[in-house]
Amino acid sequence: MAAAEKDHVYKILELVGSSDTSIEDAIKNAISRAAKTIREMKWFEVTQTRGHIENGTVRHYQVTLRVGFTLDA
Repeated sequence: MAAAEKDHVYKILELVGSSDTSIEDAIKNAISRAAKTIREMKWFEVTQTRGHIENGTVRHYQVTLRVGFTLDA
């Protein structure tokens, strides 16, 4: 196997996604938006989770993600 096929180098990008419905949707919103301009995204890690409370109810979710993508050769 050639080195290019087995060795991976990743660039890490930080994103913040938000949603009115769930943490999962906030993650999906961030990834789907980034996918419009970033190629070869391979993994993500949630580093922060936040929310907004209004009148005793969760009204808004926000997550910070670290996203890894491979660099072009």
